[in-house]
Amino acid sequence: MSKKPELRGRAARLARLLPQGPSQAARTPFVLLVVLLLGGGLITLLILNSSLNEGSFQLSELKKETKELTEEEQELQRDVDGYAAPDALRRRADELGMVPGGDPAFLDPDGTVRGVPGTAARPTGLQNPAPRPQEVASPAATVSVPAAPPAAPRVPADPAATGQTPAAPAPTQSVPTTTSGR
Repeated sequence: MSKKPELRGRAARLARLLPQGPSQAARTPFVLLVVLLLGGGLITLLILNSSLNEGSFQLSELKKETKELTEEEQELQRDVDGYAAPDALRRRADELGMVPGGDPAFLDPDGTVRGVPGTAARPTGLQNPAPRPQEVASPAATVSVPAAPPAAPRVPADPAATGQTPAAPAPTQSVPTTTSGR
């Protein structure tokens, strides 16, 4: 039951000029500061989240690209392994008309020959392989390839031992080529 004493006169007039109740002016800057801090924090979180998502998308794209390139590398390695297999090498060598080598001879560091070299013998199925067509360098160039010359008779390694004279090499034919202005 304590009541405020009532003011009279000049004091009452001055009291009416002062605000009654809690002050609103002191609370407003604090509320604005809290709202600005919360808004700034939310905006910062949004920017951070979107940059993390962008990095995640880039990472997934790079992983996908790495997987595709790894699969392509494995496919190319399988092709290389297929071409390097002994069966494939032998088949390709047969297509090119190559034959297995004969006995090798070795050179010592002082220049002497060790071993007796042997000639490579052509298997019976490949006595006369079909001649391969030559590639044309440009469309204007014409190349005529003569038919393969007949096989020369085999000459033994040492003709003096058999009493025969070595046969003279067959004359070679030149291949005429025509080029357009070059």
